[in-house]
Amino acid sequence: MFLAFLGRMMHGHRSMTAFYPFPCPVGIDGFNLALAKGTGIATYARVLSRNLKALGCTVDVLYGLNVAETTNTSLREVLFFDQLGHESHWRRGKFLRPRWLRETLRDVHGLTAVPVAVTENVEKRIYHDRLPAFDRLLNIQGLFQRATDHFRRTGRMLRVHIPNPPPVMHWTYPLPIMVVGTRNVYTIHDVVPLRFPGTTLDNKSFHFKLLKRLCAEATALCTVSEASRRDILSFFPEVEGRIFNTYQSLDSFPDLSIARPLADEHEMKKKYGLAPGRYFLFCGSLEPKKNIDRLVQAFLAAGVSCQLVVIGAMAWKSEEASQMIDYGVSIGRIVRLDYVSRATLDMLMAHARAVLFPSLTEGFGLPVLEAMALGTPVLTSREAALPEVTGEAAIHIDAYDLASIEEGITRLDQDDALCAALAAAGPRQAEFFNPARYQKRLADFYRAVLELPGPA
Repeated sequence: MFLAFLGRMMHGHRSMTAFYPFPCPVGIDGFNLALAKGTGIATYARVLSRNLKALGCTVDVLYGLNVAETTNTSLREVLFFDQLGHESHWRRGKFLRPRWLRETLRDVHGLTAVPVAVTENVEKRIYHDRLPAFDRLLNIQGLFQRATDHFRRTGRMLRVHIPNPPPVMHWTYPLPIMVVGTRNVYTIHDVVPLRFPGTTLDNKSFHFKLLKRLCAEATALCTVSEASRRDILSFFPEVEGRIFNTYQSLDSFPDLSIARPLADEHEMKKKYGLAPGRYFLFCGSLEPKKNIDRLVQAFLAAGVSCQLVVIGAMAWKSEEASQMIDYGVSIGRIVRLDYVSRATLDMLMAHARAVLFPSLTEGFGLPVLEAMALGTPVLTSREAALPEVTGEAAIHIDAYDLASIEEGITRLDQDDALCAALAAAGPRQAEFFNPARYQKRLADFYRAVLELPGPA
């Protein structure tokens, strides 16, 4: 028996670390969590951290804020929270000058994370909505910028060290970084830059090379829908057997038995001039893949009685959409909002006649899940993951056909019975993505990861 066991170990049948039980400590990155206004991926990271805690895991969060490792411990905490949610720029120094050479050499040898003390010295309640659930905060100065620089120069992953590393490091975004001595897994939400190259500003060669490297070096990959899993495998078939779909969930599911407060109506009327049930809502960045041009054209052509509320920041290639939105605003048919708080977005979504989300592609499509959970009817496309998420609880239109989008909007505007049916079906469909089911999928994923060959 001993010789058989020794033979398995010598042939790499299973690393000793594969026997680590779950729940276990898990690390995640703070790349998107540190951004000023957050992103859908920041929401993904926060929800992931909170569900890991619910599963009984301890959670390490690794940030890359511009706080030097040599900073006094108390000051490090102050500077960390001072930079959280602000643009944080780190510079390597001028090419071939002493600072550049020193920092570049450090990248070659690997970087070590330092803990950020969490004391009562800094008031943290104002950061509640931004922070993930965590047991330990760690930081490496300029981590994400220097990792990208390192990968561009060398084509190699930046190696980092974490004191007492967790058995699994879960990167919530494709990043050219690996923690030494643990299993590194990466969430790839979609491959939009490769499938729809004209819809993003990503450097396509860099993105392809990075994903190729991750497929080669990662212990496993995680994604958020079967559509994304298929797309990833179409480009990188070599990760078959090491890519897992966990879907997504929400921070919390609303209790629909509790009536929305009358204060909502007063706030909506006073701030935005909106009446409950008398407007459609779109939320998301105004970029090509969101199909905002066709949505606005179809809405203006429909001549419906409801207004359209557009919430999102203008992105590239949005000049035509911007002009159409401005025209809609000028004639009183569109209400334009750049950014609103999470609470305000929930309020506006809950009182909308319907959420309109005719996207060309989505790795998951969080806004449609949020709308369904609130009992708000949804119009969306038949593209990518959107039919997976909505099932039969939405109107599905052809994202490339203006007439199809216009017809869907008109039906929602005129058919009260249809809206009532969708409002009832939405929460039932959303339950497939509730926290309990999400936690089971996560637990299955991490157990599978711990069974895969671990670090040497």
